[in-house]
Amino acid sequence: MRTTVTLDPDTEQMVRQRMAARGVSFKRALNDAIREGARAEARVDAFHTPVFEMGVPRADLTRALRVAADLEDEAITQRLLAD
Repeated sequence: MRTTVTLDPDTEQMVRQRMAARGVSFKRALNDAIREGARAEARVDAFHTPVFEMGVPRADLTRALRVAADLEDEAITQRLLAD
């Protein structure tokens, strides 16, 4: 298919560098760059966060904010007693 594409100066330079490095035509360098970019985009998965089994909770997590507050209170008490 024949079409007209307007390239920004920086992308034209990249294609020309690819041409020189690989000894190919402008058309071939541009098509290869588009293919590689499309493949790379298809391979990029969403950010993956590893998941770890942490066992059975030792506290009732339905009241997690209360647990956090109790732990914070305990830490403050320990600091005050240490002074």
